[in-house]
Amino acid sequence: MTRHDPITGRYVYLTIEGIEYRVYYEEAGEGIPLLVGHTAGSDGRQYRHTLCDEDVTKNFRVIAFDLPYHGKSLPPHGVRWWEKEYNMTKKFMMDFQLELSKALGLDRPVYMGSSMGGHLAIDLASNYPDNFRATISVEGALRSAAEYVDVGMAGIRKEFDNPNVNRTSIGAAMMLNISPYSPEANVREIQWEYSCGGPGVFAGDLYYYYYDHNVSPEEASKIDTSKCMLYFLTGEYDPNTSPADTKIAADLVKGSKFWTMEKLGHFPVTEDYTEFRKYLLPILEEIRQASATRAKVA
Repeated sequence: MTRHDPITGRYVYLTIEGIEYRVYYEEAGEGIPLLVGHTAGSDGRQYRHTLCDEDVTKNFRVIAFDLPYHGKSLPPHGVRWWEKEYNMTKKFMMDFQLELSKALGLDRPVYMGSSMGGHLAIDLASNYPDNFRATISVEGALRSAAEYVDVGMAGIRKEFDNPNVNRTSIGAAMMLNISPYSPEANVREIQWEYSCGGPGVFAGDLYYYYYDHNVSPEEASKIDTSKCMLYFLTGEYDPNTSPADTKIAADLVKGSKFWTMEKLGHFPVTEDYTEFRKYLLPILEEIRQASATRAKVA
């Protein structure tokens, strides 16, 4: 019999900072909107397992997007983008979520992101609590580890945006961030996705991941979880953002919740979704119940 995934994909046009982008996104399910953000240098394919999970999609409209320059979202047409250095910024990351939500008519969606998307979950909860009912930070922290930050953008570009570095080398480098317990087929899929990225995109994403995302303890302590609930999930085997790093953020954000995910690494959504969903499903159920309670009160 012919098999199809329950996923539909299409393009939407978003104008951000005066530039129009043709953005690809896939979705499945119905109910509470759930935007899911990919890691640096990859794309929305990371969430194919989530999109096909009936226990998620029965109550949530899952929307997996490719940021501009990623996956099927090409660089903006009519702009001489090749003449300037690509760097992802905090402002663009936040504006993108707001514009996508507006374009799709989403009512206070939930946002879940991994790695740089996990950092963004904190930024959104801090800066736009009225626009999101909850955010889920996967592998997120107040700031990336100093040992990576201290390399500097010049060092990052030398390593990841170098014509002498084969694209498959970037995919292979991701092996360092994956749990030894993850199934090989999933690990190879992560490598494949990272080998498909455009030149300079992974390095440019790291500008946000390492530098533009920098939440102070004072800012974190002011996040209002009564407006926008913030959840933290970090893999036990993540060398980039350790559970200890995430716990620092969680301890500062009053009312937030944090779990260390056993036997998972930096790409839990992809590297072992069967294990990841054990942590995700209870969070989504809590969000669903809280949304239902708010609806009754209103």
